[in-house]
Amino acid sequence: MEVRPDGVPRVAVEAGVTDGWWKYGCAAVVGLDRYGESAPAGALFEHFGFTAQNLADTVRKVLSR
Repeated sequence: MEVRPDGVPRVAVEAGVTDGWWKYGCAAVVGLDRYGESAPAGALFEHFGFTAQNLADTVRKVLSR
């Protein structure tokens, strides 16, 4: 059974290492691949681009291809 119809691009969102998602045919992955910073979570998410705005921008780019 297929949950996602053919032809619909996949965008993964991962608050951790993104490497594992590419094997599922994702067109893009928004996630965190670097660690070692110390700050409140919201500040770190902003710093690393793990934000709703970045996700929306990434989805728009994928859909415009």
